[in-house]
Amino acid sequence: MRILLIAGVALVATLLEVRPMQAAEGPWCAIVSYGNGAAYEDCQYFTFEACRPHVLAGNRGFCNPNPRWVAAPGPEGNSRARHRRQTRQY
Repeated sequence: MRILLIAGVALVATLLEVRPMQAAEGPWCAIVSYGNGAAYEDCQYFTFEACRPHVLAGNRGFCNPNPRWVAAPGPEGNSRARHRRQTRQY
């Protein structure tokens, strides 16, 4: 009976996972050609160096920047930009 209770609690805890799922799309895409004009776009790479072996591993294709990539917002403002010296032009 105790085993059924523990298994039930474990099952409920697994089903009620509260972490949000996120898509893993990165700034680089591997465009793989299948021939006859068909191609597949795999945009899971965060660096060009990570993309390149996938394309060179016997696949015909190339690495391309992801047109849908939006970088995470950075800190508010740039301290260098705020303190940049202004020059007057006459």
